[in-house]
This record gives sequence, structure tokens and C-alpha cells, in this order.
Amino acid sequence: MKIGIVCYPTFGGSGVVATELGQALAAEGHEVHFISYSKPVRLEGEVKNIQFHEVSVIDYPLFDYSPYEIMLSSKLTDVAKKYHLDLLHVHYAIPHASAAYMAKQVLASQGIKIGVVTTLHGTDITLLGKDPAFEPVITFSINASDAVTTVSESLKKDTLKYFSVTKEIKVIPNFVCLEEYEIPNKEERKKLYAPYGEKILLHVSNYRKVKRVEDVLRVFDKVRKQIPAKLILVGDGPERKNIDTLCKELDTCGDIHSLGKVKNVEKIIGLADLFLLTSETESFGLAALEAMAAKVPVISTNMGGIPEVNVHGFSGMLSNVGDVDDMAKNALSILKNEQTLQQFRVNAFEQAKKFRIEKILPMYEKLYEEVLSKQQAIGNR
Repeated sequence: MKIGIVCYPTFGGSGVVATELGQALAAEGHEVHFISYSKPVRLEGEVKNIQFHEVSVIDYPLFDYSPYEIMLSSKLTDVAKKYHLDLLHVHYAIPHASAAYMAKQVLASQGIKIGVVTTLHGTDITLLGKDPAFEPVITFSINASDAVTTVSESLKKDTLKYFSVTKEIKVIPNFVCLEEYEIPNKEERKKLYAPYGEKILLHVSNYRKVKRVEDVLRVFDKVRKQIPAKLILVGDGPERKNIDTLCKELDTCGDIHSLGKVKNVEKIIGLADLFLLTSETESFGLAALEAMAAKVPVISTNMGGIPEVNVHGFSGMLSNVGDVDDMAKNALSILKNEQTLQQFRVNAFEQAKKFRIEKILPMYEKLYEEVLSKQQAIGNR
């Protein structure tokens, strides 16, 4: 198959999943074309069967804001025609699904048929979807897609709650490539952050309010008062200033390693003894899954799709949003006993195996084939 993949190229989960999916499809012999305003951060070097097409974002004096959706639609149309794409797989509803619909109509006017698969990842539904200004377009784009997927049952329920969806929604969860999370010389590298054998706690996010990163610092503060511990923070974002202020108030800055944005986070996660995910909500919780793939148990909230990934008492522990006392208690119950920690590590990896890409990739391939079969059936009428 010849597949066009549209995604945000940044460090967010949707972009990571889209890139990993494209690379896995290419490895299976499919021809993959990434289309975005810059090269996805996880797409490195030259890869067989993969091409990248940049959407030029041009500022015109006439517009206060660049008309990116129109530019994207035009690029999708051009790439689809030039490379004879079979379908477009767009990740995130706005503006990707609506741009794909526009491209599909332009191509149809020229006698060219193309399928559109839309994958909803979360914020496009749970945040933007609640805004009346976006709802009509999101609803239309979802229903106009040839196939729609969500990354969790929780997100599927939210989509049906906030939108008048008539299209069938299939749940295809996020995935991990387990072999990417092995870290050579792990114990030596851990000494860079915990030179005296302190337990390492880790958090990765884009530092938005919904991530509640301040809760991470409060949990860590409670843990370090009972056992020697260090905290690694990976990421950056609008809450950074508040986090820096809080670490000074708690006097924890000396025990925190703030690494900023890290391109290959899989090379860091495995150094941790425990992963903290304190989000107000997550449509899936990809960061938690990545931690488990690295054999790191997870202390998390119990909202959204997180319980579908992190199993309480097995791969980690779940707490109510904002309950930093319970999160700290759960963290200590795992970290204080080495045998308990090792068992949780084993369990976390077993849970991650359920989401390995070898199990998820065939779900997408089957969906693509169904879309193409329907397109062909319509064409034969």
C-alpha cells in the first residue's frame, strides 16, 4: 500500500505514535509518505520506503495568521496525485482531518479516489471538542472520514459524548517497540543522576496545566523525606516557571535533574525506578506505557485511558487526581522493598507486552484493507 501519514511533528504522543507506525509500515514493505510542516522528531536519517514532504508555511500580508489548513490540503492533493497514494492516515482531528477531507474532494473532482483514516488522540476531543467554535467542523470531519479510530475506550466514550458521531469508531491502542527501551551500561549511567544509589523517580511531559507537574514535585518531596531519592524531569512547556518556583519553595532543586526536551526519551526512561504520571486526564497515557516498556513501574492518576494501560497493584498504582499523599504512599510501598520493586518491574514489562507493535500493526493494516475494499466496491458500482 501507498500511505500518506499526517501528524504534528513535535514531541507529543500523537506525533510519536504516527512516526513509529509509519516506520513499522515501511519495514513491512509499504510505501509511506509523511506530510507535515517539519520533519517529525522521531524520524531520523534516511529510511527505506519512507519519504517526507514539507508543507510550506508562508506568511502573506493579507492574513493575520497563515492559512495552514489550506496549504496542508494543497500539499496532500499534490502528494496523493504524484505518488498515487491509496489512502491518507491523519492523526489528530484539527486541522488534519478537515484538510484531508478537502484534499479528498479536490482529488474526486479530478476522478481520483483516496481513502481517509482519522485517528483521534485526545486533546482534539477532550479540550478543543468542548469549544463550540470547533465542534461543527470536528463532527463533520469525523463523520466524513472513511474510518475512525481512537487510542482508548475512554476516548471513544468521550468522542461519542461530545460529538454527534454516526461513523463507527474502532479502538486501536497506542503501542511501543519494546527493543528500543533496552539501555546498555544502565547501572553506570544511573550513577550520573544518583551517584550514591538513590532511587530515581522520573516524569516526562509537555508541562501543560493538565499534566499537573507541580504534583510530581510534591510527591517527590514526600518520598525523598523518607528515602534517598532523585527526580529526573524531561520536557518543557508553559508551566515551567511555576515548577521552578515550587522546587525552590520545597528546597528540592538540588535533587532534581531537569533535562528539558529530549529527542530519544527511550534512552532515559529505563534509568528510573519509578515513573510519575499525575495528569488531570490522559486519553491513553503513552508515557506510562513507555515507562513500562523500560521495566519501570508507574504511579499515576486514575483518569481517562490511564487505567487501561496501568493496572493497579500490578504494573503500578492508581490514585485520584491531586491526591499527592496517596501517590507518595504508593511510591514508597514499592521503593522501600527491593523485592517488591523487582516484582513490579517484571509486571510492568509484562503489561507493556500487550501493547507491543507486533500486535497493534496488523490492526491498522486490516483497517486500511477494509477502507480500500470499500473504495474499490464503490468504484465498481
